[in-house]
Amino acid sequence: MSHSQPRIAIIGTGFGGIGAAVQLRAAGFTQITLFEKADDVGGVWRDNTYPGAACDVPSHLYSFSFAPKRDWSRKFAGQAEILGYIRQCARDFGIRPLVRFNTEVRGAEWHEARACWQLDTTTGPFEAEVLVSACGQLNRPTYPRLKGLETFAGDSFHSARWNHDVDLRGRRVAVIGSGASAIQFVPEIAPGVDRLTLFQRSAPYVIPKPDYAYPSALRRMLDKAPGVQRLSRGAQYLQHEARALGFTQYRELMKLFEWSFRRQLNRQVQDPILRAKLTPDYPIGCKRILISNHYYAAMNRDNVHVETTALAEAVPQGLVTDDGRLHPADVLIYGTGFAATDFLAPMRIVGRQGQDLNRAWQDGAEAYLGITVSGFPNLFMLYGPNTNLGHNSIIFMLESQIAYLISGLRQMQQRGLKSLDVRTEVQTAFNLKLQSKAKDTIWDTGCTSWYKTADGKNTNNWPGFTFAYRQATRALRLKDYQEAA
Repeated sequence: MSHSQPRIAIIGTGFGGIGAAVQLRAAGFTQITLFEKADDVGGVWRDNTYPGAACDVPSHLYSFSFAPKRDWSRKFAGQAEILGYIRQCARDFGIRPLVRFNTEVRGAEWHEARACWQLDTTTGPFEAEVLVSACGQLNRPTYPRLKGLETFAGDSFHSARWNHDVDLRGRRVAVIGSGASAIQFVPEIAPGVDRLTLFQRSAPYVIPKPDYAYPSALRRMLDKAPGVQRLSRGAQYLQHEARALGFTQYRELMKLFEWSFRRQLNRQVQDPILRAKLTPDYPIGCKRILISNHYYAAMNRDNVHVETTALAEAVPQGLVTDDGRLHPADVLIYGTGFAATDFLAPMRIVGRQGQDLNRAWQDGAEAYLGITVSGFPNLFMLYGPNTNLGHNSIIFMLESQIAYLISGLRQMQQRGLKSLDVRTEVQTAFNLKLQSKAKDTIWDTGCTSWYKTADGKNTNNWPGFTFAYRQATRALRLKDYQEAA
C-alpha cells in the first residue's frame, strides 16, 4: 500500500457506513472519509418515515455489539428510535466530522499506476486507496411501469419518500403494493381516509408480531445489569438462527409459520371472499414473511377494498384495472419496494482494464463472500450480493464484513501491499457452491421476489447460518487474492 495509513472512502452512512467507520478507527485507521448524498446520517432509517415504520428484527439484535443500546422502548423499535440510535453512534464515536454531507458519489475508477480509486462526486473528485460501499440493498425505490402515471391529477409519492405535506384525511387513497412497507402504513392511515384501495399483485404471508413496550423496571434492570442484556441478546440470536433450518434444509418446519399465519387470518378475517384474496398462492417463505398484528384487521374496514385485478393504466381521476373499471383516487402511494438486485447502481464502478461492474453483473450480481469482486481491487462491499437474511439480524452480517475488511487492511499494511484483488477462480468456485445451496432453499420454490433477478438467480439471500458466515469472514486469506506490492 502506498501509504502506511491508507485513505479509505466509505459510501453511505447507514448501519454499514457508521459501523465500518467506528471499527476502522478503533483498529487504528484514521484517514477515513464518508460520503452521504443526504444532509444527515441514517440510511434507510432516515429515508423511510412513513406512518408505522418499524423494524421486524428485535431491537436488542438490531444494534451494534460494540455499542449496545440498553434502553430500547419496545421489543421492535420504530423508525424514529432506530434513527436516533444511529445518530447517537455517529455522535458518540466522533464520526460526523468525517462525513461529506450532500455529496453523491456518481462513480469510481481504479487507477492501476497509482493503485487508488478516483471518485467522481457531486462536490468534486476524491482519491482513496480503499473504497467501501455501504449503500445497502434497499436504498433505490422502484416505481410501477404503468401507462399514464404521468397523467394522474392527484398527489403521488413512494412510501420510502413519504410526503408528509399531503393530508390524507377524508381523501380517496390508492396504494399499489402489499409488501413490507404497505402492511405497516396501511393500518395507520386507513382510519382517517375516506376510502383506501389496495392493489395487490400477490398476497403476503403475515404472521403475528410479538411486540410490546418494555416495562420501565425492565429497562432499568438492563441498564444496571448489562450482562442480562447480553444473555437476552444471545438467546434471541439463537432463537432466530434456528429459523434458518426451515428456510434452507427442513422445509417442513415452515409449517409452524404457516399455522401462525392461518390462525391470525382466520381469526381476524371472517369474510371468505376477502380471506381468499389475502391467502397467498405460493409456499410460505418463498417471499419475505411479514409480521403485523393490525394488517388483517385493517383489511376488514368498511372503507378498505383489496383489489386483485391487474392494473391497466392510470388516468387523471385514478387507476383503471384490466376489466375496465375506474378506481377513483385523490392520492396515489407506491408501496412497490426497491431495486434490490441492482446493488451499486446507478454508480458507475470501473475496475481493471476498464471493466464496468454493472456490465460484469449483467447476469446477476455476485461477489466473494458478498464482499469483494474480481477485477476490482481494494473494493469492499457491506451488505453486498447474497448477504441478506430471511431469519436474523443484518447487523450481525455487517459486523462480520467489517471484521473481514479490517483483517484485509491490516495484512496489506503489514506486508506493504498496494492492492488486493480476489482471484477469479476463487470467486467463481464460491458462487457455484452458493448457488447450488440456494437451489435447495425455500426461496427457490417457484415464486418471484426481490431476492432474485428476472432470470431467477438468487443474488440477495445468504443460504445458510449466520454463524457459518461469521466463521468464513473471520479473517481474509491472502491466498484467495492477487497481491500487488
